[in-house]
Amino acid sequence: MAVLLSTHPRFADHRTGTLHPERPARLEAVLAGARAARLGDDLLRVTPRMATRAELGLVHEQRLVDAIEAFCGAGGGHLDADTTASAGSFAAAALAVGAGLDAIERLDRGEGDAAFCAVRPPGHHATPQRAMGFCLLNSVAVAAATLAARGERVLVVDYDAHHGNGTQAAFESDPRVVYVSMHQFPLYPGTGAIDDVGEGPGRGATVNVPFPPGTTGDVYLAALDEVVAPVAEEQRPTWLLLSAGFDLHRDDPLTGLGLTAGDVGLLTSRLLALVPRRRCVAFLEGGYDLAAVANCTTACLVAMAGGRDGDYERLRESEPCSSGGPGRAVVTAVAAQRRHHA
Repeated sequence: MAVLLSTHPRFADHRTGTLHPERPARLEAVLAGARAARLGDDLLRVTPRMATRAELGLVHEQRLVDAIEAFCGAGGGHLDADTTASAGSFAAAALAVGAGLDAIERLDRGEGDAAFCAVRPPGHHATPQRAMGFCLLNSVAVAAATLAARGERVLVVDYDAHHGNGTQAAFESDPRVVYVSMHQFPLYPGTGAIDDVGEGPGRGATVNVPFPPGTTGDVYLAALDEVVAPVAEEQRPTWLLLSAGFDLHRDDPLTGLGLTAGDVGLLTSRLLALVPRRRCVAFLEGGYDLAAVANCTTACLVAMAGGRDGDYERLRESEPCSSGGPGRAVVTAVAAQRRHHA
């Protein structure tokens, strides 16, 4: 399977400051991981386009877009305690959103079988009204809204260690998009409880699986079997969008989960099986240990390319899948809740 790798040098123009964990070196680690995947002609690097104002407006209020552009145009600074921007940040964020839209267009044309958007800034904390949590504009949410507008059934799975409150906020009343988040709890931004299931016509289309620190890959696989797969069976998604946050890795300095790159490969492979070929786009979200980001990128891309036995064996030797951590009771509780509301 051919994987499109969408990235651009302008993502480095989003400058966050010397000590900020969301830094340009993260993309350098992603590209190192892409090289280590050794996919050859099965990895096709493509150049994204900018998102238009109309496309951003599918999710974000116009006043937010205008405010971020003006703030960056004035040189940037701190939007909040965690979120900074520079002169090049608005263009980078609009290009990150455009990468997802361009990837969808390319998959529609049959240029590849799946796509990975190596972008920054990340996006899943950005709400329709607010930039926060290192995020300015929500790439995965705009992609989901674009697909839903043309009649697709969209499943967004977010395995970033932080809950994607921005993506949830964009669709919590919208049954066209099912949002599933597997995240550490408690952790920033403090949202994503089990009983947070959406509102109004979107009730039941939001699924949160809040795991305790130390949760390992075997528990995530149980969540796929007992929660995500039944959700997909109900929804029959035509597209899968992944918020691929590599801060679920056990070495990440900002989080406390217990997963490895081997787990990332297996999770990604299992998720891809939920939709037909040419109907999956992954977006880089978090991940702040550079070696872990590189290793998780390798695993994710190998899985997206279909994974040959030798590839998986190489990954398992370097970082075996994890097991034995807590969190199994969370899976049981979420699965029971889904059955109760079915």
